[in-house]
Amino acid sequence: MPMTLIPLNTAAAFFGAALLLALAPGPDNLFVLMQAAMRGRSAGLLVVLGLCSGLFVHTTAVALGLAALFAASALAFNLLKAAGALYLVWLAWKAWHAPAADAGAAAAAAPSAGQLYRRGIVMNVTNPKVSIFFLAFLPQFVAAERGDVGQQVLVLGAIFMLATLIVFGAIALAAGTLRELLLRSPRAQVAMNRIAALVFVGLAARLALVRN
Repeated sequence: MPMTLIPLNTAAAFFGAALLLALAPGPDNLFVLMQAAMRGRSAGLLVVLGLCSGLFVHTTAVALGLAALFAASALAFNLLKAAGALYLVWLAWKAWHAPAADAGAAAAAAPSAGQLYRRGIVMNVTNPKVSIFFLAFLPQFVAAERGDVGQQVLVLGAIFMLATLIVFGAIALAAGTLRELLLRSPRAQVAMNRIAALVFVGLAARLALVRN
């Protein structure tokens, strides 16, 4: 997949736009913020890796033309949207009922690395708006005269993932500091879990109300 498919100036412009988009408040970076605040830096970073893997799925879907299906099919769009909303409601229920714990108990009760990574993937993949956004955004930086369009889309997707990794990783590291403070106060932990549950419900509602 030669980088020569994308001129340096085009890649730089795309990377800058991707950084700004990653910084803009949205469900994914808010999800990272809450997971890192609840579980710590490592958990946040694992979720970030999952989200980036989800972006690879969306990029591949655009490259193969599958995203057009979700843009055109109300049924496919709504089924994926419903799956994502239900998943967020389930996370909200777990967060609302999570008890306070000391550092040792918190570590023992924490989701595994694989579970956290999969949370990031599911959160991203079940949002059909990401594929539709990619379908609209990535082609603006593609030119047929430069060669294989699918490969260009994949290169751009990789650049977008790098920008997301940088921004979301910084969010996870910053929010992880909050977790260290919360471990000192059981009441603050419970409050944080309840706030996280409300945030997840809000994200579920936002996703459920999205229109194709």
